[in-house]
Amino acid sequence: MKIYVINGPNLNMLGIREPGHYGTLTYGQLLVNIKKHCDAIGAEVEFFQSNHEGDLVDWIQKAYFEGADGIVINPGAYTHTSIAILDAVKSTKLPTVEVHISKLESREDFRQVSYIRLACIDSVIGLGTDGYNVAIDKLAEHLKAGAQ
Repeated sequence: MKIYVINGPNLNMLGIREPGHYGTLTYGQLLVNIKKHCDAIGAEVEFFQSNHEGDLVDWIQKAYFEGADGIVINPGAYTHTSIAILDAVKSTKLPTVEVHISKLESREDFRQVSYIRLACIDSVIGLGTDGYNVAIDKLAEHLKAGAQ
């Protein structure tokens, strides 16, 4: 099982950016935790983070062309604005789980809209950085169910 974990704008600033919403774990520490989890469940993982919308679209397409089985994505602020990222996920038809560290429902009104959700098999929201591993497990369950 090959999973791409794709992160959008400002997620490279974890540990620095608004710790009240995002915690104190750094982006590097997050990747180590995800890698350990993927190793434990026998999944190969590729990571990508960018502050640029087109780069995220390119990596969604790359996941498809390189034979990924699925995607876990935190589009950051592009969650609420990017039809291009939505269209990229829809185009690839790769099973995708949306993840967000903070509790979006208790934040600003504009954060209540998620375009990416329209193309996702599930969403994990507000579980902190642990939400990534929950999202990976949901994706793995979905992939295993489809293989049977």
